[in-house]
Amino acid sequence: MEMLLEALASLMTFESLITVLVGVSAGLLIGSLPGLTATMALAVLLPFTFSMPPLQGLIALGAVYMGSIYGGAFTAILINTPGTPSSIATTFDGYPMARQGRAFEALAGATIASVIGGLVGVAFLLLLAPPLARWAVAFGPAEMFWVAMLGLTLVASLSSGSLLKGLLGGCVGMLLSTVGVSPVGGETRFTFGFPPLQGGIELIVALIGLFVIPELLTMAAEGKGALPQGDEFGKGEMRISRVARRVLGKPVNLIRSCLIGQIIAIIPGAGGNVTSLVAYNEARRFSRDPDSFGKGNLDGVVASESSNNVMVAGSMIPLLTLGIPGAPPDAIILGVLLLHGLRPGLDLFTETGVLTNGFILSMGLAALMLLPVGLLGAKLIYRVVIKTPYYFMVPFIAMVTMLGTFALRNSLLDVGIMLVLGTVGYFLRLIGIQAAPIVLGLILGGIAEEGYVQTMLAAVVDPIPWLRLVSNPLSKVLAGLVVLGAGTALLPMWLERSGRLRKASSGEEEKP
Repeated sequence: MEMLLEALASLMTFESLITVLVGVSAGLLIGSLPGLTATMALAVLLPFTFSMPPLQGLIALGAVYMGSIYGGAFTAILINTPGTPSSIATTFDGYPMARQGRAFEALAGATIASVIGGLVGVAFLLLLAPPLARWAVAFGPAEMFWVAMLGLTLVASLSSGSLLKGLLGGCVGMLLSTVGVSPVGGETRFTFGFPPLQGGIELIVALIGLFVIPELLTMAAEGKGALPQGDEFGKGEMRISRVARRVLGKPVNLIRSCLIGQIIAIIPGAGGNVTSLVAYNEARRFSRDPDSFGKGNLDGVVASESSNNVMVAGSMIPLLTLGIPGAPPDAIILGVLLLHGLRPGLDLFTETGVLTNGFILSMGLAALMLLPVGLLGAKLIYRVVIKTPYYFMVPFIAMVTMLGTFALRNSLLDVGIMLVLGTVGYFLRLIGIQAAPIVLGLILGGIAEEGYVQTMLAAVVDPIPWLRLVSNPLSKVLAGLVVLGAGTALLPMWLERSGRLRKASSGEEEKP
Protein backbone atom coordinates (compact mmCIF):
# COMPACT_ATOMS: atom_id res chain seq x y z
CA MET A 1 0.00 0.00 0.00
CA GLU A 2 2.87 2.35 0.80
CA MET A 3 4.39 1.68 -2.63
CA LEU A 4 1.03 2.29 -4.30
CA LEU A 5 0.61 5.65 -2.57
CA GLU A 6 4.14 6.67 -3.45
CA ALA A 7 3.59 5.61 -7.06
CA LEU A 8 0.33 7.57 -7.20
CA ALA A 9 2.10 10.66 -5.86
CA SER A 10 4.80 10.36 -8.54
CA LEU A 11 2.09 10.09 -11.15
CA MET A 12 0.16 13.19 -10.07
CA THR A 13 2.59 15.65 -11.62
CA PHE A 14 2.05 18.05 -14.49
CA GLU A 15 4.66 16.29 -16.61
CA SER A 16 3.06 12.86 -16.13
CA LEU A 17 -0.46 14.12 -16.82
CA ILE A 18 0.64 15.85 -20.04
CA THR A 19 2.47 12.68 -21.11
CA VAL A 20 -0.71 10.64 -20.62
CA LEU A 21 -2.87 13.18 -22.48
CA VAL A 22 -0.52 13.43 -25.46
CA GLY A 23 0.05 9.67 -25.52
CA VAL A 24 -3.68 8.84 -25.52
CA SER A 25 -4.39 11.43 -28.23
CA ALA A 26 -1.55 10.19 -30.44
CA GLY A 27 -2.55 6.55 -29.91
CA LEU A 28 -6.17 7.34 -30.74
CA LEU A 29 -5.14 8.99 -34.01
CA ILE A 30 -2.83 6.13 -35.02
CA GLY A 31 -5.34 3.44 -34.02
CA SER A 32 -8.06 5.01 -36.14
CA LEU A 33 -5.96 4.80 -39.31
CA PRO A 34 -6.24 1.42 -41.07
CA GLY A 35 -2.90 -0.35 -41.20
CA LEU A 36 -1.27 1.56 -38.34
CA THR A 37 -1.44 -0.86 -35.41
CA ALA A 38 -0.63 -0.49 -31.72
CA THR A 39 2.63 -2.38 -32.30
CA MET A 40 3.64 0.10 -34.98
CA ALA A 41 2.70 3.06 -32.77
CA LEU A 42 4.87 1.77 -29.92
CA ALA A 43 7.73 1.00 -32.30
CA VAL A 44 7.68 4.58 -33.61
CA LEU A 45 7.60 5.96 -30.05
CA LEU A 46 10.39 3.68 -28.81
CA PRO A 47 13.40 5.88 -29.79
CA PHE A 48 11.88 8.89 -28.01
CA THR A 49 11.70 6.97 -24.72
CA PHE A 50 15.47 6.42 -24.62
CA SER A 51 16.06 9.98 -23.40
CA MET A 52 13.15 9.94 -20.92
CA PRO A 53 13.31 8.90 -17.27
CA PRO A 54 12.15 5.27 -16.87
CA LEU A 55 8.73 6.16 -15.44
CA GLN A 56 7.94 8.79 -18.08
CA GLY A 57 8.97 6.46 -20.89
CA LEU A 58 6.73 3.67 -19.60
CA ILE A 59 3.84 6.12 -19.04
CA ALA A 60 4.10 7.29 -22.65
CA LEU A 61 4.13 3.72 -23.99
CA GLY A 62 1.17 2.68 -21.83
CA ALA A 63 -0.89 5.71 -22.88
CA VAL A 64 -0.20 5.21 -26.59
CA TYR A 65 -1.04 1.51 -26.25
CA MET A 66 -4.35 2.23 -24.53
CA GLY A 67 -5.29 4.98 -27.00
CA SER A 68 -4.45 2.99 -30.14
CA ILE A 69 -6.49 -0.07 -29.11
CA TYR A 70 -9.48 2.19 -28.45
CA GLY A 71 -8.92 4.28 -31.59
CA GLY A 72 -9.66 1.31 -33.82
CA ALA A 73 -13.33 1.60 -32.85
CA PHE A 74 -13.72 4.97 -34.64
CA THR A 75 -13.30 3.76 -38.19
CA ALA A 76 -14.91 0.41 -37.30
CA ILE A 77 -18.12 2.26 -36.44
CA LEU A 78 -18.05 5.12 -38.94
CA ILE A 79 -16.80 3.45 -42.15
CA ASN A 80 -16.93 -0.29 -41.33
CA THR A 81 -13.13 -0.45 -41.25
CA PRO A 82 -11.45 -1.83 -38.13
CA GLY A 83 -8.50 0.43 -37.38
CA THR A 84 -6.86 -2.37 -35.39
CA PRO A 85 -7.42 -6.16 -35.48
CA SER A 86 -9.01 -6.03 -32.02
CA SER A 87 -11.86 -3.91 -33.43
CA ILE A 88 -13.10 -6.51 -35.91
CA ALA A 89 -16.11 -7.42 -33.76
CA THR A 90 -16.96 -3.73 -33.27
CA THR A 91 -17.88 -3.45 -36.95
CA PHE A 92 -20.61 -6.08 -36.65
CA ASP A 93 -23.03 -3.80 -34.78
CA GLY A 94 -21.22 -0.45 -34.69
CA TYR A 95 -21.47 0.24 -38.41
CA PRO A 96 -25.15 -0.78 -38.69
CA MET A 97 -25.87 1.59 -35.79
CA ALA A 98 -24.07 4.40 -37.63
CA ARG A 99 -26.04 3.64 -40.80
CA GLN A 100 -29.24 3.94 -38.75
CA GLY A 101 -28.26 7.43 -37.57
CA ARG A 102 -27.06 6.18 -34.16
CA ALA A 103 -23.36 6.99 -34.59
CA PHE A 104 -23.16 8.93 -31.34
CA GLU A 105 -24.76 6.10 -29.39
CA ALA A 106 -22.29 3.57 -30.84
CA LEU A 107 -19.21 5.77 -30.28
CA ALA A 108 -20.27 6.80 -26.78
CA GLY A 109 -21.05 3.18 -25.87
CA ALA A 110 -17.65 2.10 -27.20
CA THR A 111 -15.94 4.86 -25.20
CA ILE A 112 -17.65 4.01 -21.91
CA ALA A 113 -17.00 0.29 -22.42
CA SER A 114 -13.34 1.00 -23.23
CA VAL A 115 -12.90 3.07 -20.06
CA ILE A 116 -14.47 0.35 -17.91
CA GLY A 117 -12.46 -2.38 -19.63
CA GLY A 118 -9.21 -0.47 -19.17
CA LEU A 119 -9.86 0.11 -15.47
CA VAL A 120 -10.83 -3.53 -14.88
CA GLY A 121 -7.64 -4.70 -16.60
CA VAL A 122 -5.52 -2.44 -14.38
CA ALA A 123 -7.31 -3.72 -11.26
CA PHE A 124 -6.61 -7.32 -12.28
CA LEU A 125 -2.97 -6.47 -12.94
CA LEU A 126 -2.53 -4.83 -9.53
CA LEU A 127 -4.26 -7.50 -7.48
CA LEU A 128 -3.90 -10.82 -9.27
CA ALA A 129 -0.73 -10.70 -11.38
CA PRO A 130 1.34 -13.50 -9.73
CA PRO A 131 -1.39 -16.19 -9.44
CA LEU A 132 -2.77 -15.49 -12.92
CA ALA A 133 0.72 -15.62 -14.42
CA ARG A 134 1.32 -19.07 -12.91
CA TRP A 135 -1.99 -20.22 -14.37
CA ALA A 136 -1.02 -18.89 -17.81
CA VAL A 137 2.07 -21.13 -17.84
CA ALA A 138 -0.26 -24.17 -17.88
CA PHE A 139 -1.28 -23.37 -21.47
CA GLY A 140 0.78 -25.66 -23.70
CA PRO A 141 0.35 -26.58 -27.39
CA ALA A 142 -2.69 -28.80 -26.76
CA GLU A 143 -4.45 -26.04 -24.81
CA MET A 144 -3.69 -23.48 -27.53
CA PHE A 145 -5.17 -25.87 -30.10
CA TRP A 146 -8.43 -26.05 -28.14
CA VAL A 147 -8.46 -22.27 -27.64
CA ALA A 148 -8.23 -21.88 -31.42
CA MET A 149 -10.96 -24.48 -31.97
CA LEU A 150 -13.15 -22.68 -29.45
CA GLY A 151 -12.69 -19.52 -31.47
CA LEU A 152 -13.56 -21.31 -34.70
CA THR A 153 -16.98 -22.23 -33.28
CA LEU A 154 -17.73 -18.50 -33.67
CA VAL A 155 -18.14 -19.05 -37.42
CA ALA A 156 -21.72 -20.19 -36.76
CA SER A 157 -22.47 -16.89 -34.99
CA LEU A 158 -20.75 -14.76 -37.64
CA SER A 159 -22.60 -16.45 -40.50
CA SER A 160 -25.37 -14.02 -41.37
CA GLY A 161 -28.10 -15.91 -43.17
CA SER A 162 -26.30 -19.09 -44.24
CA LEU A 163 -24.17 -21.36 -42.06
CA LEU A 164 -22.76 -23.05 -45.17
CA LYS A 165 -21.49 -19.74 -46.54
CA GLY A 166 -20.00 -18.89 -43.13
CA LEU A 167 -18.18 -22.23 -42.98
CA LEU A 168 -16.95 -21.69 -46.53
CA GLY A 169 -15.58 -18.28 -45.51
CA GLY A 170 -13.85 -19.82 -42.48
CA CYS A 171 -12.25 -22.48 -44.69
CA VAL A 172 -11.00 -19.79 -47.09
CA GLY A 173 -9.39 -17.98 -44.15
CA MET A 174 -7.75 -21.16 -42.87
CA LEU A 175 -6.35 -21.83 -46.36
CA LEU A 176 -4.90 -18.32 -46.43
CA SER A 177 -3.21 -18.98 -43.07
CA THR A 178 -1.25 -21.89 -44.61
CA VAL A 179 0.51 -19.71 -47.21
CA GLY A 180 4.26 -19.44 -46.53
CA VAL A 181 6.65 -21.39 -44.35
CA SER A 182 5.16 -23.96 -41.97
CA PRO A 183 5.43 -22.75 -38.34
CA VAL A 184 6.77 -26.10 -37.11
CA GLY A 185 8.27 -28.18 -39.93
CA GLY A 186 9.64 -25.31 -42.01
CA GLU A 187 8.13 -26.52 -45.29
CA THR A 188 7.25 -23.94 -47.93
CA ARG A 189 3.58 -24.10 -48.95
CA PHE A 190 1.37 -22.43 -51.56
CA THR A 191 3.97 -19.88 -52.69
CA PHE A 192 3.57 -20.93 -56.36
CA GLY A 193 7.32 -20.52 -56.87
CA PHE A 194 7.26 -16.92 -55.69
CA PRO A 195 9.80 -16.54 -52.82
CA PRO A 196 8.36 -13.32 -51.30
CA LEU A 197 5.22 -15.29 -50.36
CA GLN A 198 7.29 -17.36 -47.92
CA GLY A 199 6.53 -14.76 -45.28
CA GLY A 200 2.84 -15.61 -45.51
CA ILE A 201 -0.13 -13.24 -45.57
CA GLU A 202 0.06 -10.64 -42.83
CA LEU A 203 -3.13 -10.38 -40.78
CA ILE A 204 -3.30 -6.58 -41.11
CA VAL A 205 -2.93 -6.85 -44.89
CA ALA A 206 -5.85 -9.28 -45.08
CA LEU A 207 -7.87 -7.22 -42.62
CA ILE A 208 -7.51 -4.04 -44.67
CA GLY A 209 -8.19 -5.84 -47.93
CA LEU A 210 -11.26 -7.76 -46.79
CA PHE A 211 -12.88 -4.94 -44.82
CA VAL A 212 -11.75 -1.64 -46.37
CA ILE A 213 -11.61 -2.27 -50.12
CA PRO A 214 -15.11 -3.86 -50.41
CA GLU A 215 -16.56 -0.91 -48.49
CA LEU A 216 -14.81 1.59 -50.78
CA LEU A 217 -16.05 -0.26 -53.88
CA THR A 218 -19.58 -0.28 -52.45
CA MET A 219 -19.44 3.48 -51.76
CA ALA A 220 -18.21 4.13 -55.29
CA ALA A 221 -20.84 1.83 -56.85
CA GLU A 222 -23.72 3.35 -54.86
CA GLY A 223 -22.48 6.91 -55.32
CA LYS A 224 -22.92 7.88 -51.66
CA GLY A 225 -20.91 8.13 -48.47
CA ALA A 226 -20.57 5.65 -45.65
CA LEU A 227 -23.16 7.37 -43.43
CA PRO A 228 -26.54 8.97 -44.17
CA GLN A 229 -26.70 12.75 -44.26
CA GLY A 230 -28.56 14.81 -41.71
CA ASP A 231 -27.83 12.74 -38.59
CA GLU A 232 -27.43 14.97 -35.52
CA PHE A 233 -24.44 13.81 -33.53
CA GLY A 234 -25.23 13.85 -29.82
CA LYS A 235 -28.16 16.23 -30.15
CA GLY A 236 -31.63 15.87 -28.75
CA GLU A 237 -32.35 13.26 -26.14
CA MET A 238 -29.44 10.96 -27.00
CA ARG A 239 -26.89 12.31 -24.51
CA ILE A 240 -23.83 10.70 -23.00
CA SER A 241 -25.68 10.16 -19.71
CA ARG A 242 -28.41 8.19 -21.44
CA VAL A 243 -25.89 6.02 -23.28
CA ALA A 244 -24.07 5.44 -19.98
CA ARG A 245 -27.31 4.25 -18.39
CA ARG A 246 -27.86 1.83 -21.26
CA VAL A 247 -24.33 0.43 -20.95
CA LEU A 248 -24.27 0.23 -17.15
CA GLY A 249 -27.86 -1.03 -17.09
CA LYS A 250 -26.60 -4.41 -18.32
CA PRO A 251 -23.76 -5.19 -15.90
CA VAL A 252 -23.76 -8.91 -16.73
CA ASN A 253 -22.62 -8.20 -20.30
CA LEU A 254 -19.86 -5.92 -19.04
CA ILE A 255 -18.65 -8.32 -16.35
CA ARG A 256 -18.73 -11.33 -18.66
CA SER A 257 -16.87 -9.49 -21.43
CA CYS A 258 -14.21 -8.19 -19.04
CA LEU A 259 -13.64 -11.66 -17.57
CA ILE A 260 -13.33 -13.18 -21.05
CA GLY A 261 -10.90 -10.44 -22.01
CA GLN A 262 -8.78 -11.01 -18.91
CA ILE A 263 -8.67 -14.80 -19.26
CA ILE A 264 -7.64 -14.70 -22.92
CA ALA A 265 -5.25 -11.77 -22.42
CA ILE A 266 -2.95 -13.71 -20.12
CA ILE A 267 -2.54 -16.51 -22.68
CA PRO A 268 0.57 -15.57 -24.70
CA GLY A 269 -0.20 -15.42 -28.42
CA ALA A 270 -4.00 -15.22 -28.23
CA GLY A 271 -4.29 -11.45 -28.70
CA GLY A 272 -7.09 -8.93 -28.60
CA ASN A 273 -8.59 -9.96 -31.94
CA VAL A 274 -9.58 -13.34 -30.49
CA THR A 275 -10.69 -11.67 -27.25
CA SER A 276 -13.24 -9.35 -28.84
CA LEU A 277 -14.65 -12.06 -31.08
CA VAL A 278 -15.19 -14.49 -28.21
CA ALA A 279 -16.75 -11.78 -26.02
CA TYR A 280 -19.07 -10.75 -28.86
CA ASN A 281 -20.13 -14.33 -29.43
CA GLU A 282 -20.94 -14.87 -25.74
CA ALA A 283 -22.91 -11.61 -25.60
CA ARG A 284 -24.97 -12.82 -28.54
CA ARG A 285 -25.37 -16.33 -27.12
CA PHE A 286 -26.75 -15.14 -23.76
CA SER A 287 -28.85 -12.29 -25.16
CA ARG A 288 -32.63 -12.41 -24.99
CA ASP A 289 -32.70 -11.13 -28.57
CA PRO A 290 -29.77 -12.76 -30.40
CA ASP A 291 -31.28 -12.04 -33.81
CA SER A 292 -30.72 -8.30 -33.26
CA PHE A 293 -26.94 -8.78 -33.21
CA GLY A 294 -25.34 -7.74 -36.45
CA LYS A 295 -28.19 -5.30 -37.07
CA GLY A 296 -27.27 -2.53 -34.62
CA ASN A 297 -27.28 -3.88 -31.06
CA LEU A 298 -25.32 -1.73 -28.59
CA ASP A 299 -24.50 -4.79 -26.48
CA GLY A 300 -22.31 -6.12 -29.28
CA VAL A 301 -20.24 -2.93 -29.35
CA VAL A 302 -19.92 -2.92 -25.55
CA ALA A 303 -18.82 -6.56 -25.44
CA SER A 304 -16.14 -6.05 -28.10
CA GLU A 305 -14.69 -2.81 -26.76
CA SER A 306 -14.73 -3.69 -23.06
CA SER A 307 -12.95 -7.01 -23.70
CA ASN A 308 -10.24 -5.71 -26.01
CA ASN A 309 -9.36 -2.85 -23.65
CA VAL A 310 -9.06 -5.26 -20.73
CA MET A 311 -6.36 -6.90 -22.81
CA VAL A 312 -4.08 -3.84 -22.67
CA ALA A 313 -3.30 -4.21 -18.97
CA GLY A 314 -4.25 -7.90 -18.81
CA SER A 315 -1.54 -8.93 -21.26
CA MET A 316 1.01 -7.25 -18.98
CA ILE A 317 0.52 -10.00 -16.37
CA PRO A 318 2.74 -12.61 -18.06
CA LEU A 319 5.08 -9.83 -19.21
CA LEU A 320 5.80 -8.28 -15.80
CA THR A 321 5.84 -11.53 -13.85
CA LEU A 322 7.33 -14.05 -16.28
CA GLY A 323 8.94 -11.95 -19.00
CA ILE A 324 6.59 -13.47 -21.62
CA PRO A 325 4.87 -10.88 -23.87
CA GLY A 326 1.14 -11.59 -23.91
CA ALA A 327 0.65 -9.66 -27.17
CA PRO A 328 2.97 -8.25 -29.88
CA PRO A 329 3.01 -4.67 -28.48
CA ASP A 330 4.15 -6.04 -25.12
CA ALA A 331 7.42 -7.17 -26.68
CA ILE A 332 8.35 -3.52 -27.25
CA ILE A 333 7.50 -2.65 -23.63
CA LEU A 334 9.67 -5.59 -22.53
CA GLY A 335 12.54 -4.07 -24.50
CA VAL A 336 12.12 -0.75 -22.70
CA LEU A 337 12.09 -2.51 -19.32
CA LEU A 338 15.32 -4.34 -20.13
CA LEU A 339 16.86 -1.15 -21.50
CA HIS A 340 16.42 0.50 -18.11
CA GLY A 341 17.79 -2.54 -16.26
CA LEU A 342 14.39 -3.81 -15.08
CA ARG A 343 14.02 -7.60 -15.07
CA PRO A 344 10.49 -9.09 -15.09
CA GLY A 345 9.72 -11.18 -12.03
CA LEU A 346 8.92 -10.82 -8.36
CA ASP A 347 11.76 -8.33 -7.85
CA LEU A 348 10.03 -5.96 -10.26
CA PHE A 349 7.19 -5.59 -7.73
CA THR A 350 9.42 -5.40 -4.65
CA GLU A 351 12.75 -3.73 -5.42
CA THR A 352 11.29 -1.36 -8.04
CA GLY A 353 7.71 -1.43 -6.81
CA VAL A 354 7.20 2.34 -7.05
CA LEU A 355 8.21 2.41 -10.72
CA THR A 356 6.19 -0.70 -11.60
CA ASN A 357 3.07 0.42 -9.77
CA GLY A 358 3.42 3.89 -11.27
CA PHE A 359 3.41 2.35 -14.75
CA ILE A 360 0.34 0.23 -13.93
CA LEU A 361 -1.56 3.16 -12.41
CA SER A 362 -0.69 5.33 -15.42
CA MET A 363 -2.61 2.88 -17.64
CA GLY A 364 -5.62 3.37 -15.38
CA LEU A 365 -5.22 7.14 -15.79
CA ALA A 366 -4.96 6.66 -19.55
CA ALA A 367 -8.21 4.66 -19.49
CA LEU A 368 -9.95 7.54 -17.69
CA MET A 369 -8.48 9.99 -20.20
CA LEU A 370 -10.21 8.09 -22.99
CA LEU A 371 -13.56 9.56 -21.95
CA PRO A 372 -12.95 13.28 -22.69
CA VAL A 373 -10.41 12.74 -25.46
CA GLY A 374 -12.47 10.00 -27.09
CA LEU A 375 -15.77 11.89 -27.14
CA LEU A 376 -14.13 15.04 -28.50
CA GLY A 377 -12.22 13.06 -31.12
CA ALA A 378 -15.35 11.11 -32.05
CA LYS A 379 -17.24 14.31 -32.74
CA LEU A 380 -14.47 15.73 -34.91
CA ILE A 381 -13.94 12.52 -36.90
CA TYR A 382 -17.69 12.08 -37.35
CA ARG A 383 -18.04 15.56 -38.81
CA VAL A 384 -15.21 14.87 -41.23
CA VAL A 385 -16.83 11.61 -42.38
CA ILE A 386 -20.34 13.05 -42.71
CA LYS A 387 -19.28 16.28 -44.45
CA THR A 388 -16.75 14.86 -46.90
CA PRO A 389 -18.30 13.83 -50.26
CA TYR A 390 -17.78 10.21 -51.21
CA TYR A 391 -15.73 11.16 -54.31
CA PHE A 392 -13.14 12.70 -51.96
CA MET A 393 -13.53 10.12 -49.18
CA VAL A 394 -12.98 7.02 -51.35
CA PRO A 395 -9.61 8.04 -52.87
CA PHE A 396 -8.38 9.47 -49.55
CA ILE A 397 -9.13 6.29 -47.61
CA ALA A 398 -7.66 4.20 -50.44
CA MET A 399 -4.44 6.23 -50.31
CA VAL A 400 -4.19 5.96 -46.51
CA THR A 401 -4.81 2.21 -46.56
CA MET A 402 -2.18 1.62 -49.26
CA LEU A 403 0.36 3.70 -47.34
CA GLY A 404 -0.49 1.88 -44.10
CA THR A 405 -0.21 -1.50 -45.82
CA PHE A 406 3.15 -0.63 -47.35
CA ALA A 407 4.46 0.66 -44.01
CA LEU A 408 3.88 -2.71 -42.32
CA ARG A 409 6.88 -4.41 -43.96
CA ASN A 410 7.94 -1.87 -46.64
CA SER A 411 6.59 -4.30 -49.21
CA LEU A 412 4.74 -3.57 -52.43
CA LEU A 413 3.75 -7.23 -52.41
CA ASP A 414 1.61 -6.57 -49.33
CA VAL A 415 -0.16 -3.77 -51.20
CA GLY A 416 -0.85 -6.11 -54.12
CA ILE A 417 -2.14 -8.87 -51.83
CA MET A 418 -4.37 -6.34 -50.07
CA LEU A 419 -5.89 -5.13 -53.34
CA VAL A 420 -6.42 -8.69 -54.63
CA LEU A 421 -8.04 -9.84 -51.39
CA GLY A 422 -10.18 -6.71 -51.33
CA THR A 423 -11.46 -7.26 -54.86
CA VAL A 424 -12.19 -10.92 -54.16
CA GLY A 425 -13.82 -9.95 -50.86
CA TYR A 426 -16.13 -7.52 -52.67
CA PHE A 427 -17.44 -10.25 -55.01
CA LEU A 428 -17.69 -12.73 -52.13
CA ARG A 429 -19.83 -10.20 -50.27
CA LEU A 430 -22.16 -10.00 -53.27
CA ILE A 431 -22.86 -13.74 -53.00
CA GLY A 432 -23.33 -13.60 -49.22
CA ILE A 433 -19.88 -14.61 -47.91
CA GLN A 434 -18.83 -12.00 -45.36
CA ALA A 435 -15.30 -10.96 -44.40
CA ALA A 436 -15.63 -11.81 -40.69
CA PRO A 437 -15.50 -15.65 -41.02
CA ILE A 438 -12.56 -15.36 -43.46
CA VAL A 439 -10.55 -13.19 -41.05
CA LEU A 440 -11.47 -15.49 -38.16
CA GLY A 441 -10.13 -18.49 -40.07
CA LEU A 442 -6.94 -16.60 -40.92
CA ILE A 443 -6.36 -15.60 -37.28
CA LEU A 444 -7.04 -18.97 -35.73
CA GLY A 445 -5.82 -21.29 -38.49
CA GLY A 446 -2.16 -20.74 -37.68
CA ILE A 447 -2.71 -21.06 -33.92
CA ALA A 448 -4.65 -24.31 -34.34
CA GLU A 449 -2.10 -25.79 -36.75
CA GLU A 450 0.90 -24.96 -34.57
CA GLY A 451 -0.75 -26.31 -31.41
CA TYR A 452 -1.88 -29.52 -33.11
CA VAL A 453 1.44 -30.28 -34.83
CA GLN A 454 3.50 -29.61 -31.70
CA THR A 455 1.19 -31.86 -29.65
CA MET A 456 1.41 -34.67 -32.20
CA LEU A 457 5.20 -34.41 -32.34
CA ALA A 458 5.38 -34.70 -28.55
CA ALA A 459 3.05 -37.72 -28.66
CA VAL A 460 4.83 -39.59 -31.46
CA VAL A 461 5.74 -42.48 -29.11
CA ASP A 462 2.27 -42.72 -27.55
CA PRO A 463 0.05 -45.68 -28.55
CA ILE A 464 -2.79 -43.29 -29.47
CA PRO A 465 -1.12 -39.91 -30.22
CA TRP A 466 -4.28 -37.82 -30.51
CA LEU A 467 -5.19 -38.59 -26.88
CA ARG A 468 -2.40 -36.19 -25.93
CA LEU A 469 -4.82 -33.42 -26.94
CA VAL A 470 -6.97 -34.27 -23.88
CA SER A 471 -4.27 -35.56 -21.56
CA ASN A 472 -4.72 -33.04 -18.74
CA PRO A 473 -7.73 -31.48 -16.98
CA LEU A 474 -7.35 -28.03 -18.57
CA SER A 475 -7.37 -29.41 -22.12
CA LYS A 476 -10.40 -31.57 -21.26
CA VAL A 477 -12.27 -28.50 -19.97
CA LEU A 478 -11.41 -26.56 -23.13
CA ALA A 479 -12.47 -29.49 -25.33
CA GLY A 480 -15.77 -29.64 -23.47
CA LEU A 481 -16.26 -25.91 -24.04
CA VAL A 482 -15.66 -26.43 -27.77
CA VAL A 483 -18.33 -29.14 -27.90
CA LEU A 484 -20.69 -26.98 -25.84
CA GLY A 485 -20.05 -23.93 -27.99
CA ALA A 486 -20.63 -25.82 -31.22
CA GLY A 487 -23.76 -27.45 -29.80
CA THR A 488 -25.33 -24.21 -28.57
CA ALA A 489 -24.61 -22.57 -31.92
CA LEU A 490 -25.98 -25.39 -34.07
CA LEU A 491 -28.92 -26.51 -31.91
CA PRO A 492 -31.15 -23.44 -32.59
CA MET A 493 -30.51 -23.81 -36.33
CA TRP A 494 -31.41 -27.52 -36.19
CA LEU A 495 -34.59 -26.81 -34.21
CA GLU A 496 -35.60 -24.06 -36.63
CA ARG A 497 -35.03 -26.37 -39.60
CA SER A 498 -36.98 -29.19 -37.93
CA GLY A 499 -39.85 -26.79 -37.21
CA ARG A 500 -39.99 -25.71 -40.86
CA LEU A 501 -40.01 -29.34 -42.01
CA ARG A 502 -42.85 -30.20 -39.60
CA LYS A 503 -44.88 -27.21 -40.80
CA ALA A 504 -44.28 -28.16 -44.42
CA SER A 505 -45.30 -31.80 -43.85
CA SER A 506 -48.40 -30.82 -41.85
CA GLY A 507 -49.38 -28.38 -44.59
CA GLU A 508 -49.12 -31.11 -47.20
CA GLU A 509 -51.26 -33.44 -45.08
CA GLU A 510 -53.98 -30.80 -44.62
CA LYS A 511 -54.05 -29.87 -48.30
CA PRO A 512 -55.80 -33.08 -49.52
